[in-house]
Amino acid sequence: MLAGATALFTLVMVLFALVWRRSGPLKRITPAQWIIGGGLVLPIPVLVLLTGTALVLGEQLLPHGTAQYRVEAEGRQWHWRFSYPDAPAMGASTVLHLPVGVPVDIAVTSADVIHSFWVPRLGGKIDAIPGHTNVIRLQVDTAGTYWGQNAEYNGIGHDSMIFRVEAHAPEDFAALMEGNAP
Repeated sequence: MLAGATALFTLVMVLFALVWRRSGPLKRITPAQWIIGGGLVLPIPVLVLLTGTALVLGEQLLPHGTAQYRVEAEGRQWHWRFSYPDAPAMGASTVLHLPVGVPVDIAVTSADVIHSFWVPRLGGKIDAIPGHTNVIRLQVDTAGTYWGQNAEYNGIGHDSMIFRVEAHAPEDFAALMEGNAP
């Protein structure tokens, strides 16, 4: 995206410099032709390229096939609650636990207003909508602590709606799922 934006900026600046000098054949180009060429024709390939890139990269965040684990995330004013349907021994928590190197489906919903589930270092975000469940697939590559947040402004208290993500080695995560903290 940065390379594309730089190339587009360079092209526009070159065209601007050429118009400013008004030399040679550029004198014959009318303002209407500049508007049609630069305002209608030029944006089409740029928008097609950006939309295609966004669709391809966005597709990678969608769940395909079956994930080994599923976590339910419920947004509430002003915190998140995580539960693990396959591991009742874990109970509900305000901390999201994930295994390293394993894709996990996170079913996101809301109990009150629209929230947005987002862990910036893990990529992708998805809305939490009351009465509707959205699913996002995340995979952690390195054990450690990550931070997530609500990326949807929904009133006073929004800025404190952050949550911790603990990424565990697969064997530690399996022990945690069985109720045996590592």
